[in-house]
This record gives sequence, structure tokens and C-alpha cells, in this order.
Amino acid sequence: MEISKNKYGIKINFLFLFLSGIIILLSSILIYLFVLRGVFGKFSVYDLLPTEQTIKNFFYGKSNDTAILYSDYTQNVLPKGSTWLVDNISTWKKFLSNLNVNYEIIDDKKLESDDISNYKLIILPGIKSLSEKEVIKLKKFLENGGSIFATGGIGSYSSDGKWKGWQFLNEVFGINFTKEIGVNEIYKIHTLRGGFPITANVPTGFPLKVATWDRPMAVEVLDPRTTQVSFWYNYKSEYGLVREEIKKTAGIVYGNYGKGRFVWMGFEINSVIGSQDDYVYFERLFNNSVNWLTYLPIGYIKDWPTGYNSAAIVSFIVSDDAANIENVLPIIRKENIPVTFFVQSVLAKTNPELIKNISDYGEISAVVDIGYLTSVDDKVNKLDSQELQTKKISEAKFNLEKIAGRKIKGMIPLYGLFDQNTISAAVKNDLKYLITDSLTDRSVPKTIIRGKNRILTITKTARDDYEVIRDLGLSQPEFQFYTYQEDIDRVLFEGGLYVLKLHTDYQLKKENVPVVSDLIAELKSKNFWIGSASDIQSWYEKKDYVEIKTEKRGHNRVAIKVSNPSNEMINNLVIHVDLNEKVKNLTLDSEIIGTRPASIKHSDGSQLLNLYIDQLDAGESRIYFIDYDKVTS
Repeated sequence: MEISKNKYGIKINFLFLFLSGIIILLSSILIYLFVLRGVFGKFSVYDLLPTEQTIKNFFYGKSNDTAILYSDYTQNVLPKGSTWLVDNISTWKKFLSNLNVNYEIIDDKKLESDDISNYKLIILPGIKSLSEKEVIKLKKFLENGGSIFATGGIGSYSSDGKWKGWQFLNEVFGINFTKEIGVNEIYKIHTLRGGFPITANVPTGFPLKVATWDRPMAVEVLDPRTTQVSFWYNYKSEYGLVREEIKKTAGIVYGNYGKGRFVWMGFEINSVIGSQDDYVYFERLFNNSVNWLTYLPIGYIKDWPTGYNSAAIVSFIVSDDAANIENVLPIIRKENIPVTFFVQSVLAKTNPELIKNISDYGEISAVVDIGYLTSVDDKVNKLDSQELQTKKISEAKFNLEKIAGRKIKGMIPLYGLFDQNTISAAVKNDLKYLITDSLTDRSVPKTIIRGKNRILTITKTARDDYEVIRDLGLSQPEFQFYTYQEDIDRVLFEGGLYVLKLHTDYQLKKENVPVVSDLIAELKSKNFWIGSASDIQSWYEKKDYVEIKTEKRGHNRVAIKVSNPSNEMINNLVIHVDLNEKVKNLTLDSEIIGTRPASIKHSDGSQLLNLYIDQLDAGESRIYFIDYDKVTS
């Protein structure tokens, strides 16, 4: 049928209108799907259809996918009137709220009798007592793909308060109890390893301070499905065989049971004490743990170039008996490794030909007398003023550069210690790194910012020859090597930087120098990245500037934002991403057309990938999309 208005001569065709409407509707749907594809990546039309759960969420609000167990069985084991369990749970609530995690408190009865399959994560905060029904339910929960975050001696008592032992820890977490940490100290140092998703963006070797009032636990990992993340052993103050003590004093582990995941800590989360750094880095550890347990992606830059789990600086101090430095030169030539020589300018003036000679074998840096402290704990600062330190560093740098004919980029204080004046004085003299004997909060370097300038501090991570030969009196080469080797293995286990400092008046003597060749061979065999101090500084200058944020977008896409807030372009950047699920058929795209392309390396069926980025300009941010198919079998 056709309607016309003769006055204007306009005719309206209803079939035309209907077809036009259909075309507009289909176009709108296609545009909508295109927008969804641009935001969420790969998805099925079935993903758009409402499920029973989404309908319930719409009418009743989103259900909680995390449960915290408040156990009356555990409360009954505690002294009458104790608020220990309530206090623990309050701390968990605070941490989860900071992560915007929806949670609910459940009791023993609910865990024993109700269906818990709707939870993704169950938290067991120091739950000492579990009934047999609860143990069975928790095991099945894990076997079916659920996650557990637990602390302390889980299930070591029955529901009626009788001692059961460590069976739950053995069977479920694959660990064996070794000892309780005594309360003879106010706190205990708990060293964190690097290179894991749950320790992402936490300094490798960070010594977390944990109060001992709850008698923390140490365990040994028995099962290959479980990974040790930390240890209680303090090599700086405790005796024993380093390798064995580290192995027997695990304090945090994570792993798999059936299809599920777990993280276990041998201390309560409200027993972390210390400085602001302790709280900041523990919160990162906590957040990473929850993200890993709930299968969220985690992106991070490893401490060292791809293919290496640890790094090493081989350095030589030209001190008394300076001529002994020549004993090590054939070894350096044969092993073909970058090394760093530290020299006092006074000594350089009296041995100019020697210094010119060694400058052909490695980097030259300065040893500077900036004063001293009578002890590390001495509160009376006997180091020189900033003005005097600046002058001494300037003179040392000028003299060494004149003699060696090379630019001096770093220094080491003569007596090993430094203060804030040293940092400022070094920056004023355009030094890029400072190596010291101070024992600090990590086994990796730390970047210190002064205005627009940065300097890298590299602190003591291993015993030098003064301690091995002079203090311990080890004159036999095999004993010297074994002592160094213990530190090599510990640093490798942590994933940190092994700083080997050897002096001309001890290890570089003719009778001792063969050990140097053995140590270099040991480092190479264990795949350490061996670099000069400047190599390490250059690597960290690039690494420390980069900021990374990962976000899950839909079921099959992860967005990665990479930013460079520095004033220089960054090249050859490698970002490690744990997608937290096994995937295949990866594709890489960018949010903005025209973004410089990146590349990925991934093996089908793996959850780990490397993202390679080049020419990241100063001040630039990029967002990349990683789309994939999940491996269902």
C-alpha cells in the first residue's frame, strides 16, 4: 500500500521503511559486536546470553567468590578469651577490601555441610583445627580447581582439640614441618626469593621482618608440585650448612593440588612488622598471591636478561701488594669475562703503568677514603662532610681518568660504608653506581633518585676474601672455594646479584689465585650473567624506569599497559607475563592504530609468555592486547 501527499509529492513505501529498519538494526548489532570485539577480544555469541548465575547476580547482587573460614574448632583450642583468631580475620578483611575482593565469612558447619563449589578461593587464617569432613571437603575443593590461601599449622588438631600432627600440610601442600621459630628474638628475618609471579615487583632477597609472638613455622618442600618462595635462615648471623639450612627453613610455598592451587605462609599476615617498606612489599606479595590464586594475569620484568636467573660482578680491589693483580690477568684473558678493578688514586699515581695495563682487561673504578664509622651501629657519624666527600671523589675521579685514559663511572668507599652525603657527592660527580659493604634490604641493586639524577647502589651479598681467608683462616684452596660456593648457591636460589670482591693482599696471591678460575667456571656452569659494575648499572637504568599494568578483558584477552616515564628511549625490553591459564593460538594487537609493533614468544599450552618491545620513547605509554584460545583439555 502506498500513501501519498499530493501537495508535496512525497510517497512513503512501508516495505522500504521495514527493510531499512532491518538493515539499520543489523548494522547496529554488527557495530556493537565490533565494539565488544575491540574491548574484550575473542568471544562467543553464547557469552552474551544471560546465564542462571548472571540472572541471579542481576536480581540479588553479585555473589561472593571468596570465603574466609571462622573456625569454632580452632577458637576452642585457643586460651579462653583469646581474640587471636578474630584479630587475624580482621587483618584478612582489610587486605581483601583493599583488593576489592568480595568475600564472606563461613563457619565450620557451612564448610562441612554446604556446597562450596561456587567459591573460587577459600582462606584458612591460622586454622589449627579441622574436622575430617572439612579436610575431605577442602581436598575435593582443590581437586576440582578451587584455590586455598592458608597460614600456620593448618589442621594440626582435630575438631575436638586432639593433636593430629602435620598430615594436612604433608598431603595437601607437599611440605614437611621442620621447626617453630623461637620467641627469643622480637622478630625474625624472612628472605624472599625473586623471579616468581607471586613475588613480582618485590625486591629479590628482601628481608621481610616477621614478629615471633605467634611462633612462625619453618618447613621443607617434599613434592615437586610445590615451590619454595622464601627461607628463615639468616646466613649473616646463623651457623650451619647454608644449602641445607635454606632448604629446611621455607616460610612461604605455593603450588598445585589436583586441578587447584594453594599458597601457604608459615606466619600470620598481621605479624609482619618493621618499616614502611616491609608493609608495602608484603602487600604486593599478598596481592600477587590472590591474583595468582584467582587466575588473574601478572606482568613483570625479571631482574636479569632473559635466560639468566642470577647475575654476578667479579671485582678486584688493588690494595696492598698491588703487583699481585697481575696474577689474575691471565685468568681474565682466558675466561673472557667483563670485570671491574677498584683502585685508589694515590696508588694509581705510584703505579701508573700497572693501572694502564689493567685498564685493558676491565673497567676501572675508584676507591675513595670518605671517612669511617667505628661500627655499623655507631650513631656518631665519623664520615666526612658532603663538601669534603665531593672534593675527594672529584680528585680521585680526575686522577684515575687521567692515568687510565678511561671514564670513571663508579666508586667504592675505602672502609665500605656510606651515608646520604656520599650519595649526593657521587651524584654531583656524575657517578652512576656505588658499591658498598653495607648490608641492606635486598640481594639486587637499588636505584636512588636525587632530583633528576639517579645512582645505583650495589651492596654486599656475599663473603669476600677478607672474611674467607683473613677472618675464617681458610688457607686450603678447596675450603676457600667451598665457602664461596655456598654463597653462589644461596644467591642463585634467591635470584639475586653475587658480588665477588677479591683483594691483591689475600685471594690474588700466587698460592690463592687459582681459586678465582674455579669460581668463574662455577658461575658459568650455573648460568650466571657475569657483567661489569657498569653493565649491571646500565641494565637497571633501563629496567627500573618501566611501569607495567596488566588487566583481564573478557574471557580471552589480556591488556598490558607499558609506560616509560624516563627522559630516554628504552630498547630491547622483555616483559614476562603469567596469563595464569594454559592457552594457545596467541595473537598480539595494539589499542591505538600506528603503535610501534611488538612481538611475543609463547609455546602453545603454556601460560607464560615473553613480550618484546623496542624503541619505547621517553614519556610514552603503549597498550597491547593479547588474545588467545584457552586449552580445555
